[in-house]
Amino acid sequence: MEELDEEMIQFEKDHPSNKSGNRGASGGSMKIVAIALGVLAAILLAVLLVMMAKKNALVKDLNIDKQNLTNELIALQGDYESIQTTNAALNDSLNVEKEKVGQLIERLQKTEATNRAKIRQYEQELGTLRSIMKGYIRQIDSLNTLNVSLRNEATAARREAQESKRQYEDLRSTTDELTKIASAGAVVKGRGFNLVAINESNKVTDRSSRARKFRACLSLIENTIAERGWRTVYIRVKGPDDILMTDDGGKVFTCGGEQMIYSASREVDYQGEEVEICIYFGNSEGFEKGKYTVEFYTGETKLGTAEMLLK
Repeated sequence: MEELDEEMIQFEKDHPSNKSGNRGASGGSMKIVAIALGVLAAILLAVLLVMMAKKNALVKDLNIDKQNLTNELIALQGDYESIQTTNAALNDSLNVEKEKVGQLIERLQKTEATNRAKIRQYEQELGTLRSIMKGYIRQIDSLNTLNVSLRNEATAARREAQESKRQYEDLRSTTDELTKIASAGAVVKGRGFNLVAINESNKVTDRSSRARKFRACLSLIENTIAERGWRTVYIRVKGPDDILMTDDGGKVFTCGGEQMIYSASREVDYQGEEVEICIYFGNSEGFEKGKYTVEFYTGETKLGTAEMLLK
């Protein structure tokens, strides 16, 4: 063994360049491996950074999508709030849908943006709620259109009623006028009013000392539309002192709704043709000098007057 060791030592001494060359070759290989590992690490780091950047960008986009969906739901909630109707059943249904929108907003806020399945589900529910709202809007528009139509019909009916009432009032007014005209036309009128004094021989006199009675005459004129039958003609005689002269009976008649005292009266059978009538009035105390006046009446109207002067 000692001899072998000595031979190895001697060989190394004889061949010093071989050992140095081997060491140099081994050191070069290690450098190459280190460089390769460094390049690989750099590549892996670059890939990792790119993947992280993409992930962050994706998360950012997903958060934006989530926020947009939230905004759309809030806008839809406002749309539901803005719908107005007086229909109680529709209001109840709208309240239910508004509650659904509120609940969906709460669920969305609690869901991570990266949960794509849930986000897509919420988007579908948003579409459904929008479709439901459009259906309600169509119903409300239909009801509003119907209400407008009904209001227009009611307005037209009121106008027609007012027009009918106006026509009725006009007709009634016309009828009243015609009735008044007919009534006025049906009133028997008189003419030829005359007042004279007569003596004991029934002859006309203008002397107060000879006068025993007054004779008041007139003619009821022809009237084909006047009522036929018995009529009473009344006279009211006033003396020179303009005081009504009556007998002790205190006789009263009604003309045009007013009660008046009369001096004398007489009935006549009136058949629409002109008829003359005379009424006599006597005074037991005699007659004074002066002007006397007589007024002629029926129960319908005043016929006329006449005057006489006694000397």
